Amino acid sequence: MDVAGFDWDHGNRAKCEKHGVTRGEIESLFRGPVSVFPDPVHSQTEQRFKAIGRSEAGRMVFLIFTLRRDSGETLIRPISARYMHRKEVAYYEKEAARTEK
Repeated sequence: MDVAGFDWDHGNRAKCEKHGVTRGEIESLFRGPVSVFPDPVHSQTEQRFKAIGRSEAGRMVFLIFTLRRDSGETLIRPISARYMHRKEVAYYEKEAARTEK
């Protein structure tokens, strides 16, 4: 996926920060290993994706996002983000270890 950056405005910043996840943490998620999955259940009007990964601060983050085009470039538009619960992190780490074998 060739992405030029992020599409932020007051609406999506406020929704993500509502759960304590900062703009910087969300952007840092994509600087390291991140797992991205389609989200067909929530893709009625636009294609949405789920991302799971660790921010540079070391916290596991669950992100819902879509891709937007602006001036010929593809941007990630975060829709909602939250920190993952311990059980979710354990499941993610177990699945990651299983797929590495």
